[in-house]
Amino acid sequence: MVLKIISGGQTGADRAALDFAIAHNIAHGGKCPKGRLAEDGELAAKYRLSETPQAEFIHRTHANVQESDGTVIFTLGPLRGGSRVTAGYAAKRAKHCLHLDLKAFPVKEAAKHLQKWIRENRIRVLNVAGPRAGHAPKIYQLVIETLETAFM
Repeated sequence: MVLKIISGGQTGADRAALDFAIAHNIAHGGKCPKGRLAEDGELAAKYRLSETPQAEFIHRTHANVQESDGTVIFTLGPLRGGSRVTAGYAAKRAKHCLHLDLKAFPVKEAAKHLQKWIRENRIRVLNVAGPRAGHAPKIYQLVIETLETAFM
């Protein structure tokens, strides 16, 4: 059972996970870049994330993978950019990682995969990653729907 959801606070998949956690009274957190940087400016204070000492996004990516029991990466297609970096870092650290391509899986099917993966790997602290809204405008809503289906 997931007790906490963490992410880096970026728009898109990260922010969807945090908004889902807040809406459902699930503990949330994670690391964000120094200055609380995100695509849309400074991350709002309602998101209980702590800053890394550096402003580069890679540092928060590594910290969130490391501080979680497992990372789910939501995409709309193959792994690219920061999502691919996240998966590579999880593999390097032998951390559980699940890639859910929401272009290939309908929400209900993706939610079933997520539930099974969480159960089998005893995920308590779940790191959620994926593209920012500027690269995948539909990702926010699809991540919300998948989490709602998986957890509710």
